[in-house]
Amino acid sequence: MSDPRRLILIEDDAKFAAALQRSFERKGYEVRHAASREQMAATLEDFRPGFAAVDLKLGVESGLSCVEALHAHDPAMLIVVLTGFASIATAVEAIKLGACHYLAKPANSDDIEAAFAKAAGDASTPISARSTSIKTLEWERIHEMLVETDFNISETARRLGMHRRTLARKLEKRPVK
Repeated sequence: MSDPRRLILIEDDAKFAAALQRSFERKGYEVRHAASREQMAATLEDFRPGFAAVDLKLGVESGLSCVEALHAHDPAMLIVVLTGFASIATAVEAIKLGACHYLAKPANSDDIEAAFAKAAGDASTPISARSTSIKTLEWERIHEMLVETDFNISETARRLGMHRRTLARKLEKRPVK
């Protein structure tokens, strides 16, 4: 049986992972970090976590394969998927593969812990209209492309089919965090 205060963190962003790890350790968790599926498999050889937080995009890998492997390793493990590129399709697949929750970044240890607590779901959750505006969707797409191009403005503008100056103006209005 897994220790309920053990967590495996699968995240390729070392700074974000270190911050989350410190935060969870302050809450009394024993945390191990893995930056890839291979590191995760090696960690699971001698570590039995009850919880997992998995980044959806691990470099060029998909975190969904980690979710599937973690669920196969221990079906009782509570798995939360973290992503900066949220979509309905990946949320559905994550849940089908064994995740109990799906959170958009930025998420902190409090958000993740709350997601673990809501693993059973809540049928009384109110249904509401999607509040995402066109400008927000555009911003999310720009940020996703910036990450893909390693924050190269010229290449991002080319891939998005816009002039470099137009992209620069949009970025000045809403800076990248």
